[in-house]
Amino acid sequence: MVKTQSQDPRKQISSGIPWNDLALVTVCLIWGINFSVIKVSLVYFDPLAFNAVRFPMAALVLLAMLRLKGPIPMPKKKHWLKIILLGILGNIVYQLLFIYGIDKTLAGNSSLLLATVPIWTILLATAINKETYGMGVWAGIIITLVGIFFVVSGGDKNFSLSENLPVGDLLVLLSAITWATYTVGSQNLTREYGALAVTTWTLCIATPGLVLAGAQSLWSMDLRSVPMLSWIGVTYAGVMALAIAYYFWNYSLEKIGAPRTAAFSNLVPVIALLTALVWLGEIPSIAQLIGTVVILVGLWLTRQEKSDSGTVNVSKERNP
Repeated sequence: MVKTQSQDPRKQISSGIPWNDLALVTVCLIWGINFSVIKVSLVYFDPLAFNAVRFPMAALVLLAMLRLKGPIPMPKKKHWLKIILLGILGNIVYQLLFIYGIDKTLAGNSSLLLATVPIWTILLATAINKETYGMGVWAGIIITLVGIFFVVSGGDKNFSLSENLPVGDLLVLLSAITWATYTVGSQNLTREYGALAVTTWTLCIATPGLVLAGAQSLWSMDLRSVPMLSWIGVTYAGVMALAIAYYFWNYSLEKIGAPRTAAFSNLVPVIALLTALVWLGEIPSIAQLIGTVVILVGLWLTRQEKSDSGTVNVSKERNP
């Protein structure tokens, strides 16, 4: 009884600070800004060469962060195969599908298809992890998708979903499913080992493959002609958009579960829209402003209702 009573005040104090929400908003800020950063950097970098540079940066930063906490931990042997598969899936497969998919389809189509990540995530979490979510979570995710539609379609006069789903659309859709699978697959590992360890392991596993894939493009480039702004962009995309953002993403998986974490990703186009306004001088349409409000309402709804195996179960696992 005494132990239980001593834990309650700390829980009440910590519950007043929504660290997981702050982490996810930070992720959305980083990724939203990253859209413009990559757009500027790819003027001088081939996409595969870009990944070949930024992934080693991210791996080194994560290893340093993990080392600062003490000796670098290793996962249990029974989890090795799963971690290897998640590293390949969430980094190599996802990155290649996304890069080549967005190159072959309209920006509006790719943004809307990527916005389906929360739907795939909640479906996979329900099927694989046996998680159950109330109508508030489902409604919130669907509402955020409606907001995404307004944001995307309102900024592209030629926006349309292709009737026969061409190769580019299919690749982007597969990348969305891939990221959702990585998100759900990583959830239990982050709860057992912590977000930093899982993020480091999976990204380090993928880095050699991405370096190998971009080696030829990188070798053929005249790196001395790349301006400082592009190098800053590569560094930002590696350190912030990969190392820091992936860590915060997995931290949120550990704390609030996959579906709610994925729902926050719909803030990314909103941040990208604001970044384009400030940096590129692109003025948002009325439809895009409406979509921004709708997305915020949807995110609020997803945070009001707890799942049967969400935050409550995390608390039990972290405080046995």
